[in-house]
Amino acid sequence: MAALLFRLGSFAARRAWAVIVSWVVILGLAVTAFLTLGGTLSNSFDIPGTASGAVTDELAEKLPDRAGGTGTVVYQTTDGSAFTDAQKQAISALAATAKDLDGVADVNDPFATAQQQADQAQQLAEGQKQVTDGRAQLDAGQQQLDAGKAQLDAGQQQLTAARAQAEAAGAPAEQLAALDAQQQQLDAQTAALQQQQAQLDANRAQLDAGEKKAQLGQQLLDFSNGIGLVSADGSTAIVNVSFIEPRLDLPEETKQATIAHFQDSPVDGTTVDFGTDIAQGVPEIFGVGEAVGLVFAAIVLIVMLGTIIAAALPIVTALVGVGVGVTASLAFSGVVDMASVTPVLGVMLGLAVGIDYSLFIVNRHRKQMLAGVPVRESIGLATGTSGTAVAFAGSTVIVALLALNITGVPFLALMGTVGAVCVAVAVLVAITLAPAILGLVGTRLLSKRKRATIGHHHHKASSVKPMSTVRAVLTALATVAALLVIAIPALSMRLGLPDGSSEPADSTSYRAYEIVDQEFQAGANGPLLVVATVPDGVSDDDLLQTEVDIAQVLHDQESVQAVAPIGTSDDNSVIAFQVKPTEGPNSASTEKLVQDIRSLPPVDGDITLGVAGQAAINIDISEALADVLPIYLVVVVGLSLLIMIVVFRSLLVPLIATGGFVLSLFATYGLIVAVFQFGWGASLIGLHNTGPILSFLPVILVGILFGLAMDYQLFLASGMREAYVHGSPARLAVAQGFRAGRSVVIAAALIMVSVFGGFIFSESTIIRSIGFGLAFGVLLDAFVVRMLLMPALMHLLGSAAWWLPRWLDRIIPNVDMEGAALERDHPGVQTGGVNLTS
Repeated sequence: MAALLFRLGSFAARRAWAVIVSWVVILGLAVTAFLTLGGTLSNSFDIPGTASGAVTDELAEKLPDRAGGTGTVVYQTTDGSAFTDAQKQAISALAATAKDLDGVADVNDPFATAQQQADQAQQLAEGQKQVTDGRAQLDAGQQQLDAGKAQLDAGQQQLTAARAQAEAAGAPAEQLAALDAQQQQLDAQTAALQQQQAQLDANRAQLDAGEKKAQLGQQLLDFSNGIGLVSADGSTAIVNVSFIEPRLDLPEETKQATIAHFQDSPVDGTTVDFGTDIAQGVPEIFGVGEAVGLVFAAIVLIVMLGTIIAAALPIVTALVGVGVGVTASLAFSGVVDMASVTPVLGVMLGLAVGIDYSLFIVNRHRKQMLAGVPVRESIGLATGTSGTAVAFAGSTVIVALLALNITGVPFLALMGTVGAVCVAVAVLVAITLAPAILGLVGTRLLSKRKRATIGHHHHKASSVKPMSTVRAVLTALATVAALLVIAIPALSMRLGLPDGSSEPADSTSYRAYEIVDQEFQAGANGPLLVVATVPDGVSDDDLLQTEVDIAQVLHDQESVQAVAPIGTSDDNSVIAFQVKPTEGPNSASTEKLVQDIRSLPPVDGDITLGVAGQAAINIDISEALADVLPIYLVVVVGLSLLIMIVVFRSLLVPLIATGGFVLSLFATYGLIVAVFQFGWGASLIGLHNTGPILSFLPVILVGILFGLAMDYQLFLASGMREAYVHGSPARLAVAQGFRAGRSVVIAAALIMVSVFGGFIFSESTIIRSIGFGLAFGVLLDAFVVRMLLMPALMHLLGSAAWWLPRWLDRIIPNVDMEGAALERDHPGVQTGGVNLTS
């Protein structure tokens, strides 16, 4: 590969303008494709096959009105007073006309709903009074019937006695006939009385049924106490918009049209804000913090390379690579559902690795020119040697990112693919565009003072000595202990997705979240949708009792504030409930509540419960990502181990590199939990709210940080191996390789930390946490693991570090990472015994 890249670099230097124009054309095509084909970005994260997804599918089939996504619109009076009649009418009118928007299924008028709830409570109260009055009337009627029955019984006794006397006295037939006539009248009266009793019993049964229904209705009303759309003081109202499409499939155009409908028709004396379900902001791809990070990277480059021209070259090539990679990726946003964080991740990676990869080649070329190597030959040699290391370093990052496709998580796979594309473009730019620009710049890459020493610049013989074994042992123990201590908070990591409380403090979504929290309590920001499945359905007569039975079970759960039935399928086989938790959607209690409901035994023997809704979906996604993390870690580490075994021709060096990465990874997790979950030092980075860790952050960090860690491992360990292969004792080779590569690795790491660190101050919590994790992950891995732990362990292993079974040595290819073949053909690569590989 070194020879191939030598020819490529030499060609780029000779045909500099052709290469530069080609990249300009490629950039133009990518931008054009983005402008013509690009679509909108979304803030939805979906994983197929989750429990909440199955519930949503069931609703879509049986109760489609409840299967669509929802949007929250929050109105509040500016002075805190109750809404006036005019304000109520204006808001109700907007709610009514919103039903005509494309994609909208229904809109809940808060004031009409509040009136319905009040009317229902009044009807139940009046019904209870009617039952009480009716029972009193029935009791009075029963007393009258009992009195009439007593009179009839007395008359019957007198008539029976009279007939017995008449028959005993031998009364004539006429007298007996008169007695029979009296008996008939008495029987008729008795029959009438029995009929009245039957009617009274029927009325009593009907009253009992009505009373039971009223009691069941009152129970449901009591269970739902706390679920409302108008605040207690009448100053705040929530308009709920129901959409046709499920939340994860809801087009951005539908959300924006809904926002515009309410926002463009302001109601005097009120403010209107929108929940994250429709108004979660799309983060800006590049902001002030990122620009500051880039400026800091430029300062590092100037200090290391000595001239503005040399420092500008890696930044220019990185920007070209980012422009091509990100715009080309965004061109596909019109045909695939692309999360808003995806292009930002591409920018992060493209800038960081783009600058570093060009830096490695420029630094090598600079040293060779100082040693007297002609410009074009030096460009080819730098591309062939450092370019080979860049290609393999990039391949580890690309492998790690592409491996995200095995997780089975669509949005994560797309993020990994876009990141891999941006890294691949960065590699291509580094080995083509950078040599072309170097060819045009020529010796102006060096300062005037340095140009005067070309060919006469000699390094003193190296007096590097290996570290002492005691120092190596103490360094290894201290770094491992420090990393383990930093990692302790990771044991308490909770995963989740951002809610409104995580939005920027001046955003409409944050204001909506806070208003709902204050006026309706925290659980109103994350209601659960519980679906009860009745296998054979339930009769209309038994429906109310079934709803009460299910609501009772749900209301009895810990952390439930209120429960209300909100819909029933036509065949009464699916009943939907809204459950209001006591805390917000990202709280530990709400997460436990979802799990508790799902683990409940069937209600009434055969009614099973499922949970959906925003909070449940977030929990499902977090759990699924947590489950896939170990598998992904094994795959990424396994593939990269194979690459490193080929590169280093060693078994123990890759194992050391991987073990050190695992330590730095968990230490990074610990820092993230400490800041973003515990809130330690959160104010220093402008974080106004803490909560669970972004659910896909641990997976993303594995892929990116492992690739970047192996970059630094590659540039340091390859120098050690080169010194060892060239005859230095193993422990001396560690010191020589470390000395040769440390300056460029330090600069490269500082550049990455500054680029990633710029994103820490993004307004988006998602971007902020990713930037923080990558910045401190690189900081820990580069400066603690690669610069301290790895050399100490390599010293302790000695020559055993480079052991490789003979049978394996024979079958793995020789990639010539150090460009030894080029050095033999071009002796000018080395001067004075100084290693220039890095």
